Amino acid sequence: MSDKIIVGLDVDTIDDVKRIIDLCPKCVWFKVGSQLFTRCGHQSIFLLKEKGKKIFLDLKYHDIPNTVKNAVSAARDLEVDMLTVHALGGSQMIKYASETVAGTAVKIIAVTILTSHTEEQIHKELGIAWKLGDAVLNLANMALSVGAHGIVCSPMEISLLREKLGNDFLLITPGVRPAWAAETHDQSRVMTPSEAIILGANMLVLARPILKANNPQAAFDRIVEEIEDEQ
Repeated sequence: MSDKIIVGLDVDTIDDVKRIIDLCPKCVWFKVGSQLFTRCGHQSIFLLKEKGKKIFLDLKYHDIPNTVKNAVSAARDLEVDMLTVHALGGSQMIKYASETVAGTAVKIIAVTILTSHTEEQIHKELGIAWKLGDAVLNLANMALSVGAHGIVCSPMEISLLREKLGNDFLLITPGVRPAWAAETHDQSRVMTPSEAIILGANMLVLARPILKANNPQAAFDRIVEEIEDEQ
């Protein structure tokens, strides 16, 4: 078992979810994102809970504060374990989200800059004047200051956040690829799982390197072994 790996359920059907759970029996954490949730909704959550799995609801809420508060309330009632909000939604939005789960075990995780974005894109398309690393740091600092329990960032910003913000928060990173599964697809800022853990990540989100492997359980075990060998 490993509580450091979150397997992304980037699939379309409940049968797919059942198959992946069966193929990855040692996996504790699963990510339910917009693809699966839009297709299967609560059914995917109920199935994972029935199987005793932990749920990372990755819908990246980003709206006016009261709308996000109501969405987080609904997610809290589903008893997910962690959920994401966009840090770009601002301090009041994140504060409302954090207050909504106060007294429960649900954790609010703030997404900083998506791993698909480059520095050129955040400047030209998003209008963010900061350098990419500064943008991640400033958004993370703001989110944590108003009650977020953790941060999502690319592996390239792990060292910066740990150096500047310490260790008293969860740091979750997608954008990791084992050296033996080097495809990066639509992610621009990537690193191997063991490298990310060494730098200070608490949890890693992986989907394709496990789900597209000929033997998903063997791929999962291999990643866990590589992580443990470096600790």
